[in-house]
Amino acid sequence: MSSQAPNEARVIPLRRPQAERPAAAPPAPPTPAPKEPLWRDLVGDVLRRERLAQERTLKDVADAARISMPYLSEVERGRKEASSEVLAAAAHALGLGLGDLLSRAQGELVRIDSRRVNRSRGASNSPYNGLCLVA
Repeated sequence: MSSQAPNEARVIPLRRPQAERPAAAPPAPPTPAPKEPLWRDLVGDVLRRERLAQERTLKDVADAARISMPYLSEVERGRKEASSEVLAAAAHALGLGLGDLLSRAQGELVRIDSRRVNRSRGASNSPYNGLCLVA
């Protein structure tokens, strides 16, 4: 039983007194801009895309380039910063020149960068730039 007198109402405050309230949460930090992709990721993506387009295996391309299969896999995944000699060998094994490989990687960078810039400006990928008229 309670120690309160039978005729007294028990009051439960809905809000804590001001002194007992926790401090307001700090505002959420601004969303950071997307990071620029690393060169090794771009080059690796181009190598993998070209290899898959040719329907060739890692082993086949690695053997033709005279590099180890695990190393080529890591280059494709952007885990290793390959030397220009390794990149040239992998490109040649795929029938590309080093310039072709680097040009494709540069094109990928431009494409990704333009999307990143458009997002930061609030632009859409739509040809109508977000405008739509309804009849």
